[in-house]
Amino acid sequence: MLDSLILGVLGMDVFAVVLVVARSRAFRTRLYRPMLLNVVLCAAPLVVLVLGWGAALVVRVAGGPDWAMWAVAGVTTLVWLLLLPNAGYLVTELNLSHRREGDGVPMWFDIALVISLAMAGVLTTVLNVFTLHAGYAILRHGDHAAGLQTADGRVVVGVLLLLVSLGMYLGRYLRLNSWDVTHPRALVRRLYGHVVTERHAGALVGFCVTHTVFFALMYLVVVGPVVAGLVAVER
Repeated sequence: MLDSLILGVLGMDVFAVVLVVARSRAFRTRLYRPMLLNVVLCAAPLVVLVLGWGAALVVRVAGGPDWAMWAVAGVTTLVWLLLLPNAGYLVTELNLSHRREGDGVPMWFDIALVISLAMAGVLTTVLNVFTLHAGYAILRHGDHAAGLQTADGRVVVGVLLLLVSLGMYLGRYLRLNSWDVTHPRALVRRLYGHVVTERHAGALVGFCVTHTVFFALMYLVVVGPVVAGLVAVER
């Protein structure tokens, strides 16, 4: 079950990259590099989480102090959270803005391309959130699959998906990046100007609610059967 989830996500990411490159090679048009960069950024959060938590585990196995293990895990999780919207951001690639008149690329190909990019973003976001959900469940409820079905775990998932949606909005409409958090005053000024001065509060709320519900339903569809299967096997 978990193998299928992980392989499916990796396969979709690779497939999206293959289509982006194949578009350039097969139809002799320019390589749309921003798409490739977005796929790399999409994969970055999970890579950071796995490497960081792996380092924390090494500290523990090596007999290091608990504070060092928790410090590594905490910093890793914070960096992961800042990078996480980059995964969901691929959903905003679901458009045909990269097409140019006379480029000779069939519409059917570009439709498959943008859908693949969007689904890569959705599935990678789901896998990222599920990874943290599982880690939280183990820490909070022990090494039991039933811990994935608790109310507090669902709240954690909901909060994470809401933050992903907020990060996507800030990236798409305010053109903010994860590293802009290092300039908090400038970030707050831009956000205040956008929401209050330019009166885009309704757009922000609508975007976040719509995308959070969308991701939550996808999480239910993709992760729900995995969790049910793990619980059944454990029983």
